[in-house]
Amino acid sequence: MIGKIIYISDNVAHIKVEGNVLAQDMMNMHIVFEDNKKKIIGEVEDMDMELIKVRFLGEIRDNRFLGGVIRKPSLSAQVRIITEEEFGLIVGRETPSSMLIGRSPLYNDFPLYIDVNDMFSNHSAIFGNTGSGKSWGLARLMQNVFANKNVVPLRSNFFIFDAYGEYHTAFRDINKINPNFYFKYYTTNVNDTEGNLLSIPLWLLDVDDMALLLDATDHSQLPIIEEMLKLVRIFSESDEMAVSYKNHLIAKAIMTILYTNQSATAKRNDIFSILATCSTEAFHLEAPVQGIGYVRKFRDCFIIDKEGNFTESILVTQYISDFIDDSLDKYESRESHYFTLEDLEKALSFTLISEGLLRNQKTYSEAIALKVRLHSIVIGENAKYFHYPQYITLENYIATLVTYAPGKKAQIINFNLEDIEDRIAKVITKIYTKMLFTFTKALKVRASIPFHIFLEEAHRYVQNDNDKFLLGYNIFDRVAKEGRKYGLVFNLISQRPVEISETVISQCSNFLIFKMNHPRDLDYIAKMLPNINQEIIEKQKSLQPGTCVGFGKAFRIPIIIKMDPPNPPPHSSNCDVEARWKA
Repeated sequence: MIGKIIYISDNVAHIKVEGNVLAQDMMNMHIVFEDNKKKIIGEVEDMDMELIKVRFLGEIRDNRFLGGVIRKPSLSAQVRIITEEEFGLIVGRETPSSMLIGRSPLYNDFPLYIDVNDMFSNHSAIFGNTGSGKSWGLARLMQNVFANKNVVPLRSNFFIFDAYGEYHTAFRDINKINPNFYFKYYTTNVNDTEGNLLSIPLWLLDVDDMALLLDATDHSQLPIIEEMLKLVRIFSESDEMAVSYKNHLIAKAIMTILYTNQSATAKRNDIFSILATCSTEAFHLEAPVQGIGYVRKFRDCFIIDKEGNFTESILVTQYISDFIDDSLDKYESRESHYFTLEDLEKALSFTLISEGLLRNQKTYSEAIALKVRLHSIVIGENAKYFHYPQYITLENYIATLVTYAPGKKAQIINFNLEDIEDRIAKVITKIYTKMLFTFTKALKVRASIPFHIFLEEAHRYVQNDNDKFLLGYNIFDRVAKEGRKYGLVFNLISQRPVEISETVISQCSNFLIFKMNHPRDLDYIAKMLPNINQEIIEKQKSLQPGTCVGFGKAFRIPIIIKMDPPNPPPHSSNCDVEARWKA
C-alpha cells in the first residue's frame, strides 16, 4: 500500500502517503487503484512530504488497457504501484505486428513496443532542441524497423530528405541486417563519388512545379509557363505534323510582329530572335525565298530602305503566309518528350516574343522576371540537378529511385541536400512530394505501395508559403490532409515547430518530443497538438539527450521513452573543440 485516498478532484486523486513511501522516487510512476473489481491506472504528477497527486489515465478491463476513466475509484480503494505485467498491458507487449521503439527509464529499461500500422500508417513528427537527440532517435527508430523480426520491411519505401548529410553513415550498412535490404544515396555534391548525383527529369514537372522552380509570384505568369511547357513539348517532336505546326507557329508569330507599330529595326530584331530561338529545316534565316526571277535568303529580305520599310515586304508576307494553316491551331502534343533546360529557355523566349509580352507594359515585369530566373538556372550551379540523360515516364522514374541494382530493391532512399541553398532545396522536396502524390493517387489499388517521406529540418520547407495564393494549394498541406489514404505518409523532424505549417502539424497522429525549452515552441505545441496536456509539456522540458515523450495513436498513454544509441550513429555529433584546438 502506498497510502490512502484523501479526496478526488476532477481527474486527480490526492493520496496521503504512509510509512517510507517517499524514500523512493515515484515521480511519473504508474499507480493502480483497485476496488470493486475495477483496476484504474494513474500516473504520479506531483508529490510533497505528505501528499501524492495522481492523474487518472485509464482502466484495465478483461486484461486490456482502455484509455479514459468513466467511474473514479472509491476513497477506500487499494492504492499500489503497478506490476510489470500490468505495465506491459499499457505500453504494449511484443506481438506479430509490433516493433521495439525503446525502453522505459522509469521501469528498469522495460522494453516498449508499438504497433507498426499505428505508427507508420499515420503522419508523425519528431520535435526537439538541437542536441536533444532527434537525429539519433530517428536513426534508432529506423534501425529498429529493419532489425524487427515480426514485420520485415522488404517492400518499404522510406524517402529521407537529409538537410545535413547525417544519415548516410547510419543506414548504409542495413544490408548487414538482411542481405535483401538496400540503402540508396542521392547527393547534391558532384565530388561525392559514393552517391548518385540528384537528377530530375524536367518533362515530369507541370505548370505548378515550374511556377515554384521559377519563383513565380503573380497569376499572370502561370499562362506564360503553361504556354512555355506546351511549346517545348511540341518543339521536341519531329514527326511531319509536328513540324508543320512548328512552321505554323513561327509564321504566325512573325506575321504578328510585322503588323505591330514598332520600327522596322525593332521588328527585324524580334523576327531574328524568334528564328534564332526556334527554326526548322524549311523555315530559318538562311532559307531560300523565291521571288520572280530571283532568290533571296530569308535574312536578306529584311533590308531596310530609306523610308524605313523592308525592301521585300510583299515577298516576305507571301512566303510567311504559305506556312500558316489555321486548321493546325487545335494541334496538341500527344505526350511528353525529352527536353533540356536550354530547350525550355528557347520555348520561353519564343513565348515572350511571339505573344508580345515584352512589348506590353503591364506584363513586361512578370515576363522578364521569368526569363531572368530561368536563365539564372540554366547558367547556374543548380542546372546539373535538372539534366537527365534520356526520356523516362513518371512511373519508371520512381521505379529507378527505389531500385538499388537490377533485381535489387532499395528500402531507404536518402537525398543529401546539404550542398544546395534552402530555396532550391524546398522546391526539390515539393517536386518529389508532388511526384509521389501523383503516383500514389494513380495506383489501381489504393495505398498498395506505401511511401514514407522524412523531412529533416522540416521548418525550412513546410511553411505557410505563397503557394496557396498562387496555385490554390500547398503540396505539403495537401499530402498532410489527403496523402495518408493513398499510402503517402509524412514524418517531420524539426527543432522549431512554431515555423511549420499549422495544417501539416494538425494532421500528425504520432509525436516523439525530445527536450525543448523555447517558450514559443512550448506554447505552440500545447495549442496545436491533439491529446497533449501540461503534464506532457512539463515532462519533456527536463529530458536527457536520446530520451523523448511519445504520444499519439501508436501509444496508449503518453510515455517517456529512452532510445537505445543508434549503431552505427548518424553523422550528427558536436565538434570536438578541445581536440581541434590542440591540433
